[in-house]
Amino acid sequence: MINTIRQSSLEKVRKRSGMFSAELVMTLPLFGIILAGLFEFALLFQARTELAEATRAGARIATLPGVRVDQVEQEVRRVLSPRLQETMDLAVDPGQKTGDVVTVAIAVNMNVASPDLLWPIGYSLKNRQLYQTTRMIRE
Repeated sequence: MINTIRQSSLEKVRKRSGMFSAELVMTLPLFGIILAGLFEFALLFQARTELAEATRAGARIATLPGVRVDQVEQEVRRVLSPRLQETMDLAVDPGQKTGDVVTVAIAVNMNVASPDLLWPIGYSLKNRQLYQTTRMIRE
């Protein structure tokens, strides 16, 4: 009697032994895609924060009297990391007189900021850009 109970429970264990493998095969790719997306988003968010700091620094310099556009670009490059400077497109509108709005804008290719991890599922960073603009009043 005890042997038949042990045998029936052993048979149940043998029948379920493949369930873990099947569940793992179904969920592991989804989990991997979610992790890749989180990693890519974190890198893009970090790059966006860096762009915001660079445009703020450039706009602060641009609001001062007598500052040239090349000085603003130098300040922006000082704040940005070298990898983001590779494809940086900088636009500066310094204004003419006191009270004018000074605008500093930067665009960077997303491919430089983050590896293109989600292209297998159809979301590619190719030909996409991160933008950041800061406006301040000229002194």
